[in-house]
Amino acid sequence: MSRLSRANVKGRESLFAGGPELYRGDVQATCPPSLEECVLIMEDCCEEAYEAQMLLHNGTQDLRRMNKVLQTQRVFLLVADDTVRKYKAELTDEIEPAINELIELGQQGLKSLQKKEAVLQTKDHTLHRSQLGMAQSRTTRPTAASQKMEARRLQLLTKQREALESEIQALEAELDAVV
Repeated sequence: MSRLSRANVKGRESLFAGGPELYRGDVQATCPPSLEECVLIMEDCCEEAYEAQMLLHNGTQDLRRMNKVLQTQRVFLLVADDTVRKYKAELTDEIEPAINELIELGQQGLKSLQKKEAVLQTKDHTLHRSQLGMAQSRTTRPTAASQKMEARRLQLLTKQREALESEIQALEAELDAVV
């Protein structure tokens, strides 16, 4: 018996307070065999429909992925090794000269860059030497600005010396006055 027919044989307890037999009045009253068979067949059909629905759902739940797989336009073809080698050799013959030319251009560019680097290094070396020479000559020959600074410094020192001399004279005068 299916789950649906078991539930329908008895009524709900809330409807039949004394039980379903007392309500019907006739204890012998049962469903006719054809009606009970119809109910059982209907329940079997519902169960079969439910199982078919579940089978259909399980079979089509990845329908989006299957559509993408089926829409793929790529074709894979198995090719013999000889054919692959032939096309590889043709491709090598076609590309190899261009690659060799690019390698030669790269080597020439490298050589020119190395020459430029050597020239720049010699310039740097000579510039460095000349800067050292200029620094040494600066220390030996004072410039106009340094001469002005020296003159100002000399004037300040002269003024300080004169002030100190006058202060010494004043102190000597005080000392003479005390003695």
